[in-house]
Amino acid sequence: MLDFGASLLRRLPAETAHDLTLALMARLKLAPRRLADPPVLRVQALGLSFPNPVGLAAGFDKNAALPDAMGKLGFGFVECGTVTPRPQAGNSKPRLFRLSEDRAVINRMGFNNGGMMLAAANLKRRTGQGIVGINIGANKDSEDRIADYRTAFAELAALADYVTVNISSPNTPGLRGLQNRDELTRLIGTVLETRGAAATPVLVKIAPDLDEAALDEIAAVALMSGIDGLIVSNTTIARPPLKNAHAGETGGLSGAPLLVPSTKILRGVRQRTGNKLTLIGAGGIASGADAYAKIRAGASLVQLYSALVFEGPGLVARIKSELAECLTRDGYDSVSEAVGADA
Repeated sequence: MLDFGASLLRRLPAETAHDLTLALMARLKLAPRRLADPPVLRVQALGLSFPNPVGLAAGFDKNAALPDAMGKLGFGFVECGTVTPRPQAGNSKPRLFRLSEDRAVINRMGFNNGGMMLAAANLKRRTGQGIVGINIGANKDSEDRIADYRTAFAELAALADYVTVNISSPNTPGLRGLQNRDELTRLIGTVLETRGAAATPVLVKIAPDLDEAALDEIAAVALMSGIDGLIVSNTTIARPPLKNAHAGETGGLSGAPLLVPSTKILRGVRQRTGNKLTLIGAGGIASGADAYAKIRAGASLVQLYSALVFEGPGLVARIKSELAECLTRDGYDSVSEAVGADA
């Protein structure tokens, strides 16, 4: 039923379909009863016990309105956001484009969200027990972006199981500059100082458009800083050959074309950090084999979003089933045994 509804939604403009999906799930509680996952998919990471490694990436539930409902679709964890300290309208429309022939999406949303106080209120109303992360960012017009991360973290960290510091969206001018060594060191230091003695895990989400020198610096800062992990990766500003007429739109490209380059970056991060950080692999996952490739490249957990646009919510169960088959086929008794096998 949900997958049939997804096919109807694909006939609407992309952002209209997204907003309608959120509204329907909120009002009609459109989520199936969750089934237990096979033991082979259980993961211990970030000090948390995940029923499976397949998570929903940030971008779907920007205001943390539906993490419990999304968890019931079978995700092992749900990441909400990106949330900024103050409400933000984002960039002008249209700003979200389906590239159906390419199984891809281009977005230039610009961190549109209702602000940290709305997200905090929504998180406080949660009734479910699933693992929920919150993704934080800076307001576009902020005079001190690092201060924005400090403010958002202080407000939201206690309400989530982990916090992701998003410095890699291509849709906020200058934001990716926070990935350079000095700025990243200062940003992480500020966030960890704000965390204090609390145990909330902190991750940083990086871009796929990084050269070898930039990867060296990010890995070095991450290892020295004391953060818990990295999410690899955000959307790309690169444009591989694409068929759809929207291929030239400005914004971040996600979906199938991102699978290979983001997995390459993930493998490079794993080679530089070993098993000292928890890595979450994101970018282009649309099957169990894709998720397995991320795990073998070094990810303990994976995230997806764009593939849901084309496949519908039934994709989650299919990916988990296929991933379990891949692990069993290769003689692994758990996800952790396969992490980094190809790195």
